[in-house]
Amino acid sequence: MKLWQKNTNVSQAVETFTVGKDRELDILLAPFDVLGSIAHVKMLAEVGLLTKEESVQLVKELRNIYSHIEHSPFTIDASVEDIHSQVEFMLTKKLGDTGKKIHSARSRNDQVLVDIKMFLRHEIYSLVEEIQTLFTLLQQQSEQYKGHLLPGYTHLQLAMPSSFGLWFGAYAESLVDDTILLQGAYKIVNKNPLGSAAGYGSSFPINRTLTTSLLGFDDLNYNVVYAQMGRGKAERTTAMAMASVADTLSRMSMDMCLYLNQNFDFVSFPSELTTGSSIMPHKKNPDVFELIRSHCNRIKALPNEIMMMTTNLPSGYHRDLQLLKEHLFPAFQTLKQCLQMSHVMLSSIKIRKDIMADEKYRYAFSVEEVNKLVLTGIPFRDAYQQIGFDIEAGNFHGGTSDIQHTHEGSIGNLCNGEIRSMMEKAVKDFHFNKISQAYKMLLED
Repeated sequence: MKLWQKNTNVSQAVETFTVGKDRELDILLAPFDVLGSIAHVKMLAEVGLLTKEESVQLVKELRNIYSHIEHSPFTIDASVEDIHSQVEFMLTKKLGDTGKKIHSARSRNDQVLVDIKMFLRHEIYSLVEEIQTLFTLLQQQSEQYKGHLLPGYTHLQLAMPSSFGLWFGAYAESLVDDTILLQGAYKIVNKNPLGSAAGYGSSFPINRTLTTSLLGFDDLNYNVVYAQMGRGKAERTTAMAMASVADTLSRMSMDMCLYLNQNFDFVSFPSELTTGSSIMPHKKNPDVFELIRSHCNRIKALPNEIMMMTTNLPSGYHRDLQLLKEHLFPAFQTLKQCLQMSHVMLSSIKIRKDIMADEKYRYAFSVEEVNKLVLTGIPFRDAYQQIGFDIEAGNFHGGTSDIQHTHEGSIGNLCNGEIRSMMEKAVKDFHFNKISQAYKMLLED
């Protein structure tokens, strides 16, 4: 029996098709569905739609269900459509008619909305933790290898001297901007849609401000029609922020694939972190970085996929929105694994010393030689032309490991402290502790 079912049995084929992967994915929503229900029950009691005794009974049993979800294998019965139905049926089985009252003044539409938003908040928090771990390593490696030069490239052509201090530091700062973008998504996600019901509000005198506070949201989705329209937008903006993190990891992985190549030979990794060939005994393949690159490129397609799935949908709820979970939810775990494996690999990297001493990199120092002439008073264009003629005539003999760059963010002044301060501010501005405190009060009073 479905919550919405009356006297007609739905075709098994239709039921199988419409439920899809919902039972499997809804397990991820289970703890948040219970927390949302606890807040809803407390609000119903506050406005007089439940007695104090009913509220106490429901909250107690919901906490028992939450504990079961957290500490034991939790499944959704085959006869039950989704997590929302499962929790309500468990309450009704235990408390009888009192369990049936929990659905007053809400719809499965706003119930799934609040569940998804709470899930997205949790996953963003988890992502930020993984980003911080990799960021810290990148900064440490930046400091450790700041004196190790390597060639910089533009158009994949030899350009100017760079350093591994700059390389590691660049990806650390990229993660700062990725975190700021996640913060933007978080601000959209962290608004409470509960109480919007099916998208048109409720005739009951509910208190949406109370549930907002109880669940640790920063604010409401005030307009009940927009609250429902926000489904799809919350997922898309989160996916866009995830795609930014993925883009950082993908580009970093491509660099590593190049730098490990024998023709570059800038870095190496322990044998246990690379794979070999079934026919070529000399091979050490960067499979981890290749898979990170591919996983992340797929994640970069997520925002467009969600955009296409919501294209031309009018206001109100549509079953199309159910499918947004199927690729987005698993992508969180994939992205976290990519962050973790990046940490595993880069914590064991070996950097080759004196790379720039090789004769083939001498032209990378041409700008240094131009600048030396400029410092003697020669106009830049004349100095540029003079060094250019020397290179064309085969008379250029510049090249030195003594690079004296001092401006902010250069080889000799990495500004890692300033970048670290930016990351600390970005993380602090999430105010994650507000949510954990709210959940603690719901579960413990």
